[in-house]
Amino acid sequence: MKSFSRWIKRIFIGLLALLVIYQLWLFAHVLWWNSNNPGTTRFMEIRLAELREKKPGAELKQQWVTYEHISPQLKRAIISAEDGTFVDHEGFDWDGMQKAIEKNQKKGRIVAGGSTISQQLAKNLFLSPAKTPWRKAEEAAITLMLESLWSKRRILEVYLNVIEWGEGVFGAEAAARHYYGVSAAQLSAEQAARLAGMVPNPRFYDRNRNTPGLAKKTAIILGRMPAAELP
Repeated sequence: MKSFSRWIKRIFIGLLALLVIYQLWLFAHVLWWNSNNPGTTRFMEIRLAELREKKPGAELKQQWVTYEHISPQLKRAIISAEDGTFVDHEGFDWDGMQKAIEKNQKKGRIVAGGSTISQQLAKNLFLSPAKTPWRKAEEAAITLMLESLWSKRRILEVYLNVIEWGEGVFGAEAAARHYYGVSAAQLSAEQAARLAGMVPNPRFYDRNRNTPGLAKKTAIILGRMPAAELP
């Protein structure tokens, strides 16, 4: 019995050590990416693997551009659509989460997430799309790291460069060229609002660009953009 108890303790200590090492690994990456751009993300790796199952030679479309070379209209559109209190919160929008819960309960299904830009970036950089308690806990831990080590400007810059915007399309520059044939710096207010409306379901909207729902979302985002505060 003592031997069994000893083994249980060793396994527990081993698992705890692995958890600490993993958290340190995450912290090191977040610290490094504060001044160095990530070459890829977990989401990009997942999507590329899916694409290559159908087409072995498939590649993602993604080109990094600096914060200054992304249209202010797109920044306003994304904040308006995804996280209206982005510059004020410390990673979590508690009011937004509560409203999302109430909306989901009313609809009887998940129709709103309540995640901030910081939370979405944490998920995109390191995690899978799976909705599990463990993933949500990791997302929260990484979000705290991002908010502690990065400026809001850096969070928004990286977010705009790595989020999915279509079938194999990642980042603002690739999205602007894919949909409009212009650079991210040249996007108009309406183009930016339309791109922001695609973010929750980019691959669907890539295939269904003229759906009435997207036009409605675009109009709503356009109306909110003048009030959006940029970092």
